[in-house]
Amino acid sequence: MPLIATVISDPKAAAIDDTLVARLRNHFSITGEARVLNERIALDLALDDGGTPPRELAATMREAAADRPVDVFVQQDEARRKRLLIADMDSTMIGQECIDELAAELGLKDRIAAITERAMRGEIEFEPALRERVGLLAGLDVAVIASVIENRITLTPGAKTLVATMRTNGAYCALVSGGFTAFTSHIAAEIGFDENQANTLLTEGGKLTGKVAEPILGRDAKRARLQELADEKGLAMSETLAVGDGANDLAMIELAGLGVAYHAKPTVAEQADARIDHGDLSALLYLQGYSAGEFVAQD
Repeated sequence: MPLIATVISDPKAAAIDDTLVARLRNHFSITGEARVLNERIALDLALDDGGTPPRELAATMREAAADRPVDVFVQQDEARRKRLLIADMDSTMIGQECIDELAAELGLKDRIAAITERAMRGEIEFEPALRERVGLLAGLDVAVIASVIENRITLTPGAKTLVATMRTNGAYCALVSGGFTAFTSHIAAEIGFDENQANTLLTEGGKLTGKVAEPILGRDAKRARLQELADEKGLAMSETLAVGDGANDLAMIELAGLGVAYHAKPTVAEQADARIDHGDLSALLYLQGYSAGEFVAQD
């Protein structure tokens, strides 16, 4: 089966040019003309792999293009378009960690963000780390959540276009987060997801109690929802795509037909099928073979 290398630039840099393509041709067995997905931003290259594993090819191609802000992914040229997207929220579909932004309202951002970082790197278990961080939020007025969403949370570039394009082409899109329903319900609606799942912050008298409803939605629950959705919709796992950045996303990333580490922690980037270190979320459309002209632009 032929292999396709997709080369994707940081869209702000537009770093793909004839010089880069010529360099790749000199180092790799590229057949035919490049298929331009977006001028200077994304293209597909057909490869004669010579038996080299796709992951190894992608790594060596990234090394060959290391002076450019580009991502490279190599895959078989079949069934690229996925029918199910399952996505993390914090630092993936949005640019922030919601719990850290809530902590900022109490002057505790640095303290809580340090715990968040360790949990996302997989240095400590997610569930106890979440309980510890939520405990520090006890007494925070629930009304603060709406203010944080309005003033501190930003959507990741490409998020709306990714979801709109996939849904227009028949895919089901689920936002499954280790964060909180108070945020996912709003973010999912704004981006256009079909569903959202997350943890529930417990409240009393209009204030956070410092507790979260059990059981906590973490790594295993994300993987389980991916499996459930595939089963419910009669999809092969090869038809699914999962994206996230932290250690609690790894199980679903490893199970999905295409698992993407998006600007991710090192352990996640090392284990995912594909890693996007430079592009925005529209990169996930290029990975599926969509050209910019096929995007349902929303961002």
